[in-house]
Amino acid sequence: MADLPTRIEGFAIVSSDGMLAGADGVMPDALKFEADQRFFRDGMDRCVAAIHGRHSHEQQPHSAKRHRIWVTRTVPSIARAADPNAILWNPAGASFEEAWNALGVAGALGVVGGTDVFTYFLPRYDVFHLTRAPGVTLPGGRPVFAGVPVRTPEQVMQENGLTHGSEQLLDAASGLTVTSWRRVR
Repeated sequence: MADLPTRIEGFAIVSSDGMLAGADGVMPDALKFEADQRFFRDGMDRCVAAIHGRHSHEQQPHSAKRHRIWVTRTVPSIARAADPNAILWNPAGASFEEAWNALGVAGALGVVGGTDVFTYFLPRYDVFHLTRAPGVTLPGGRPVFAGVPVRTPEQVMQENGLTHGSEQLLDAASGLTVTSWRRVR
């Protein structure tokens, strides 16, 4: 049996309509809050590796030191990246277990997006931290999960075995909260 991460945590901030980026794939400034960035940074600092697609980035102080898996269709299965701490992975050509083993680390994995990556891990999350940006809408934007906005992100997580967990107020002035959705095993 393949080794797996000790924990898989997802981190996303979304608009009130469930979008994590505009139609151009770029996270707008309206979704950037210092309190959420602190929460994200602290959470990722508990992870030995990050996984993301081409539009998602960490851009945190310790990001360059973190191991990472870049999800891409540009390789047939798994390939080394130019960054010695990173590999490229095509889910159509290799399993996640194979990619994790190729990365060669042990510990927690932080999932940082985008839509396809967040959706792929829905059956695997131990916890998904969903921050909602009040009053921000991104019509035609990129959703956090496939199926949004027909269903809410919360409905998608619940349909995939995650349960509404603790809610934390990150910034009282803006009403910014994060809810940690957990898998009960």
